[in-house]
Amino acid sequence: MPPKDKDAIEALAALVQTSSALLDQLQAVLSETHKAPDSATSSSPSPSPQPDPNFNALSLAHASASLIRAHGTKISLLIITEPFAPSAVSAVVRELVAGPVPGLVSAAEACVAKQYTGTVRRELAWRARRVLSGLGQLLHKIPNDGKLVAQDERDAFAKGERGSLPATGLLWSACDSVTDLSNMGVAGFFIHKVDQWRDILNDVMDEMREWGDEEADSDSDSDPVLDGHVDNPSDQPGSESLSAQAMLDSLVNSHQTIPSSDPDRIRPRLESSLKRLRLVTLLYRALAKRRLKRLPAFPPANAASDVPSRLDEMAKLLAELPDSFGDLACAFYELQPSEIDKTTERCFRDAFAASELFVNDWDNKRDSFSEWTETFQAEIQKI
Repeated sequence: MPPKDKDAIEALAALVQTSSALLDQLQAVLSETHKAPDSATSSSPSPSPQPDPNFNALSLAHASASLIRAHGTKISLLIITEPFAPSAVSAVVRELVAGPVPGLVSAAEACVAKQYTGTVRRELAWRARRVLSGLGQLLHKIPNDGKLVAQDERDAFAKGERGSLPATGLLWSACDSVTDLSNMGVAGFFIHKVDQWRDILNDVMDEMREWGDEEADSDSDSDPVLDGHVDNPSDQPGSESLSAQAMLDSLVNSHQTIPSSDPDRIRPRLESSLKRLRLVTLLYRALAKRRLKRLPAFPPANAASDVPSRLDEMAKLLAELPDSFGDLACAFYELQPSEIDKTTERCFRDAFAASELFVNDWDNKRDSFSEWTETFQAEIQKI
């Protein structure tokens, strides 16, 4: 190998090592941002009191992720194309660490909670970290011996198969997730999340309704395995041939239904909860249509705007409600009246609180949706 080529290979290896170390450090910064989106790191730019209307953190993230994707594709092609050109690979890596990589991190840090919401800041930090992780994996695929990657990997990549260079596919996916977030914007992202949470609530509601429609079995409280009544005497507890799967299946299939006599009045509680849960799913849909689709531009022109904080509080409450209603469903399935009543109160109290955040529009004025919200609150309390 000529000395010139050897020097270029060694320089590339050193560059990959230092670049990988930088990516690790930047991932740590993004991890801290994701964990504590309301706090600024030492590397965070100090936001001016009045946001710059010509700067958009999500647009910078979009541009940076697009460039990282393009540069990553160049690296993938260079390490499978004859002859291997270490100097060309080095040039692309230098461009990455000098421009789009710090640009993406700067975008995540500039996406401050007071302007873009802590929810979006956390999401962008998480997606940006995935990009840097994918890029790091791709850099580790760069040969340090001056040879191309294995022939089977080259052939597969040429055919567009992700399996050849998994890091390339992971990087593309991660970059696309950042550009998708930027394209959605703050309003689109929250609409997407609210739709997801509403879908979960609908699933919980359907499951509870189906459970309530199941007819009580007079033998529902008996378990053939636990009671010792089994078809095969060899399956008796204590027998070496007892099937663990049979026991598991028996436990799973022994869920309780509402007794025909319903001494604890479970069914009236279920019917009331289903009616109010239906109202909550309507609230989610109405919020997306009548409030989130009418969000002002981000970042808000007024640095003192309370819109970001209102959105963060909304996200916190609306994200917790599906889990709370899941707990309520479990309380019903276990036929526990006291737990049903306690969880019911918590669920609909939180739903009421969520609706309270949107009684007024984004200018804190009343409109037609204010009246709808108050009607929702009245109905959810009286059922």
